[in-house]
Amino acid sequence: MIAGRGHVFFLLIFVLWVTPAGAQRNKNQLQKEKQENLDKIKETEKILSETSQQKKNSLGALSALMQRILQQEALILSIQSEIELMLMDIGENNEILKALQTDLSRLKEEYAAMVFSAQKTSGGVSKLMFLFSAATFDQLAMRMKYMEQYSAARKEQAAVINKVQEQLAEQVLVIEGKKDDKNKLLNEELTEKKNLEGLKQKQNIIVRSLTKEEKRLKNDLDESKLAVAKLDKLINDIIREEMERAAREAAAEAAAKNKSKEPTRVSEGLIALSNSFEENKSKFPWPASGFISQKFGRQNHPVLKGIVLQNDGINIQTAQSEKVKSIFLGEVRAVAFIPTLGSSIIISHGEYFTVYSGLKEVFVKKGQKLTANQEIGRVLVNSEGISELRFQIRKNTTALDPQTWLKD
Repeated sequence: MIAGRGHVFFLLIFVLWVTPAGAQRNKNQLQKEKQENLDKIKETEKILSETSQQKKNSLGALSALMQRILQQEALILSIQSEIELMLMDIGENNEILKALQTDLSRLKEEYAAMVFSAQKTSGGVSKLMFLFSAATFDQLAMRMKYMEQYSAARKEQAAVINKVQEQLAEQVLVIEGKKDDKNKLLNEELTEKKNLEGLKQKQNIIVRSLTKEEKRLKNDLDESKLAVAKLDKLINDIIREEMERAAREAAAEAAAKNKSKEPTRVSEGLIALSNSFEENKSKFPWPASGFISQKFGRQNHPVLKGIVLQNDGINIQTAQSEKVKSIFLGEVRAVAFIPTLGSSIIISHGEYFTVYSGLKEVFVKKGQKLTANQEIGRVLVNSEGISELRFQIRKNTTALDPQTWLKD
């Protein structure tokens, strides 16, 4: 029986060691996500503050506020996940506490039974009388061994009881500490929910204000569409020229070597660069810090009802004067300026092209070879205080969703 009780005790100690370690890993993960949310919130708050300084109610301010709301909701979810984990942890600790209490009760019952059994067996006879009343020497040796084992077992049982009592006291303190942590998280959740309500109220105020400026917004949108159409034509023309140039060079090299059916150095280089670009899908660094203010494809205008926007890339709203970096090695194929959109840079990566538009400064020139993460320009700040990079990825003339190519 003693060995069995010791086994249960050490199993409980193992649970006490292992369970919090697993929970701690989850807790650390959640706290990391929470900190990442807080860092993003800080960045968006800066963008929102800069945008609102020039014009309080603008599409840029609305966009930053909508992003801020999404981040606030993500923060609340991470806090709720922490609370759920804490409740599970408290539940597990309560189960351990119950098991320890049950084990302690049984250990004490067994110890009392051992003491009673020892008294009953001796029947008031002294230990010496019990030993010397043995009929043979072998019986004497057996009785001595039995008494030693029984004495050791009682000491072991008493030690186990003391250890379980210590663990029981520690477990009570652990549970109390976790309950305090849970209450702090509940208060934090309540505060962040109030902050979320405030952000949504601000969003409604901006939407109502912008709705009254429908005519101006439509004029701005028409002007933007014309500029974007010019940019798209420019991009397509340059890419077609590049495709034709690459084809001419490959044909000339093939003709010179009379090996038209075999890959040439020019085509091999383009294929290798294209393959390398493809292999890095979803691993590319962001060209600028900030958040996506307009996604790829078709989406509704944030204010004007019935207006659908088409985007062949993504718009990244940034802090003012944010520097822009190339996402991969390549060669500058064009640097152009389009009114209202600012400067644009087109970089080739084999069959792939990246386009960076909305720049007020350009640090590179046509024909320049670039490395990944090389600074190529600085984002323009428009009349409403909005800094926004228009970023595209194309395979030849086909527009791709950049969000699927960039790191999460």
